[in-house]
Amino acid sequence: MASAAMRYARAFADVVIGLQLDSQRVRQELQSLEETVGGSGELRRVWESPAIGHAEKLGLLDAIAQRAAWETPVRNFMAVLIEHGRTPELPAIARRFEAELDQRLGFVQAGIASARGLRPEEKSALEEKVGQLTGCKVRAQYEIDRSLLGGAVVKVGSTIYDGSLRGQLRRIKAQLSE
Repeated sequence: MASAAMRYARAFADVVIGLQLDSQRVRQELQSLEETVGGSGELRRVWESPAIGHAEKLGLLDAIAQRAAWETPVRNFMAVLIEHGRTPELPAIARRFEAELDQRLGFVQAGIASARGLRPEEKSALEEKVGQLTGCKVRAQYEIDRSLLGGAVVKVGSTIYDGSLRGQLRRIKAQLSE
């Protein structure tokens, strides 16, 4: 499944880059598509049923796409998934697509945990610093972790930058115990 998800994600990223589409809009539309499919068991059953004709499935897709005002490539992408019986894999394909698109556009995903909510200027400074460390533009997802006591922990891929007070105390403890 992972290889199939990657294949579809790469192909869709090729389309988005090749047609120079607004990547943020495509992301939002793909998320909307995912929410629509995920929120309706009946819709999933229709698109996954071999008893329902392909034309009827595409007619339903067209009605939803028109109402949601999705870009034609997003509609066509879902039509391909329906045709190849890949609708159950939409969440995995969407995650892989986002990662693939980020890589091609020079972005890196960063998970940032802090002991308190950060002000916009703090977020900006932190993202700039992470960008300098990675050499990429940063897409950050923030969370609050009160156990950090202070500071922040940044995770980029498998690399963790621990600038938290909890991490500093742990390092001091390790040094003292040596």
